[in-house]
Amino acid sequence: MATLSRWCRWKSATFMATLATALTLVTGVSVALAAGATGGAQASASASTAASAKASSSAKVATKVATTSATPSGIAPAMSCAGLTSLDLAAVVPGVPFEITSATELAAGSNTLGNWAACDVKGVIAPQIHFEVKLPETGWQANYLQVGCGGLCGNVNVTSAPASAGCVPLTSGAFAVAASDEGHYQGGGLFSADPTLRADFGYKSDHQLAQAAKAVIERYYGRAADHAYFDGCSQGGHQALTEAQRYPTDFDGIIAGAPANNFTALNTFSHAWTAQSVYLGGGPATITNADLADLHAAVLKGCGAPADGILADPLSCTWDPATIRCAAGQASTSEDYCLTADQVTTLRRIYAGPTDENGKLLYPGYQLRGSELNWAGIITPATATGASGDISFVRETLRYQIFDSPRPTLTYKDVKFTAAYYRKVMQPNEGMYDATDPDLKAFKAAGGKLILWHGLGDQHIPAVGTMAYYKAVEKVMGGSTATEDFARLFLLPGVAHCGGGQGPATFDALTAMTDWVTKGEAPGSLTTRSVNSSGSTTATRPVYPFPYVAKNTTGGPADDAGSYTPVRSAAEANLTLNRLGSFRSGYETVGNWVHGTWVVSKGKA
Repeated sequence: MATLSRWCRWKSATFMATLATALTLVTGVSVALAAGATGGAQASASASTAASAKASSSAKVATKVATTSATPSGIAPAMSCAGLTSLDLAAVVPGVPFEITSATELAAGSNTLGNWAACDVKGVIAPQIHFEVKLPETGWQANYLQVGCGGLCGNVNVTSAPASAGCVPLTSGAFAVAASDEGHYQGGGLFSADPTLRADFGYKSDHQLAQAAKAVIERYYGRAADHAYFDGCSQGGHQALTEAQRYPTDFDGIIAGAPANNFTALNTFSHAWTAQSVYLGGGPATITNADLADLHAAVLKGCGAPADGILADPLSCTWDPATIRCAAGQASTSEDYCLTADQVTTLRRIYAGPTDENGKLLYPGYQLRGSELNWAGIITPATATGASGDISFVRETLRYQIFDSPRPTLTYKDVKFTAAYYRKVMQPNEGMYDATDPDLKAFKAAGGKLILWHGLGDQHIPAVGTMAYYKAVEKVMGGSTATEDFARLFLLPGVAHCGGGQGPATFDALTAMTDWVTKGEAPGSLTTRSVNSSGSTTATRPVYPFPYVAKNTTGGPADDAGSYTPVRSAAEANLTLNRLGSFRSGYETVGNWVHGTWVVSKGKA
């Protein structure tokens, strides 16, 4: 049925294009029509809440270049690609001065997003947000897709959308696609020494890109996009939730994967905790990459994993590392793997998460059992004297991002896990960096749809934090039913950070999202796939909306999605955290220069 619905949607687009051509022949006037403009039920459902935002967006471009005519292959450009560079767009979007620096033809064979030729536009939003927009030369169906970045960003990557594998509309050129570097051009945290760049990274850049890119699209095609979508993972997931919370009318559909939305606590307390746990007392690592295979096997056995070795509901497993502690005089081997006392301490801390002196979590999450194979290079180093990725993550945050001035000598060892230190770090920073507001009423009222997803084997950002955030959204929005109307969370067993790992990690949430936005068809499940090096699918598995997990109730093959049915997870449904912080509204801040002074004030931008 999914394949049929996709075919019907794009067949409809072809019909509308043909109709436009016929009207041109009869009336002598070019008419721009797209499938999205005939959305029927979707249009009537969202018109009352989004009409003013759409009108405002259209008004931002003072004069349309020309009307356009659609072709059977999509909406045609209204001007040449090269002509974009001659446009003066500095004042087109109030408050977002920007300019196009280049506009070049990109051959279909050179486009990693799909087999479609594009006008590849590059530009700058003041002061230094670099961006890129790929505008399809044929096939455009009045859709806009903005994609996020990873880590601390620092580069423009518009080459892929993380949750859109196999999305035919994307690969055929139905979307104009854009991305930015979030206002800086190096991947470390040094940029945060400047308050303007800190704000651009924290919350501003994606909103400004959305406005600038929409203006470029309207000039190039002679008409505005009908629908706008966002797709990002990790920092991209953080960007996605920032948009839903602060700028609820920017996008109709948002896909947020493994979101780093609790940014301040994640990069300070979560990463420092695992680093201090692995390097107990600042000494050599107690657990290295060489331990992970044997440790993972012991965890799977202790958690009662099925034969395929994938824990569908790892939150329900409470296996204690002390059960395989080495006996006096026992040496650990692969055949008889056991843990030293220090290793037991390390693992207990990693599975428990960062806590203060009163046992309260300083970050709303912890590593789930079954994620161990994904720890290599991030939580654990290659050798006992080597450095882990967590050490690097904490270093950048401590040195440049959370204090008023750079502190270049700080390391993970300097983080204190106390309530006082938590307040010292969080109070001046969460308002600028974090996207943890659970109140999405404005986004829902605007007709917005949200798909959250997270790999349960995520070694960077514990999936528990996303579960906790979603439950907070449910509480604010009036319960699970009211939340499922516009937002759903999907958890992927065995999947590492933004992909990879042991479970099926390839999937297409973008088609599901466009169906939800344009047809009102909420995704009841997503099909995930394992794909080998030749591109062949080797396994499929469904994932269901939180708090349901996929269980093989049929006895069929473990690698066949048809073998599974949804089963409610009591551990997920009843998740509670003894946490020092909270998901709440009103913590947001905005920063602006006022008479030469950087002023931070309360409130959403």
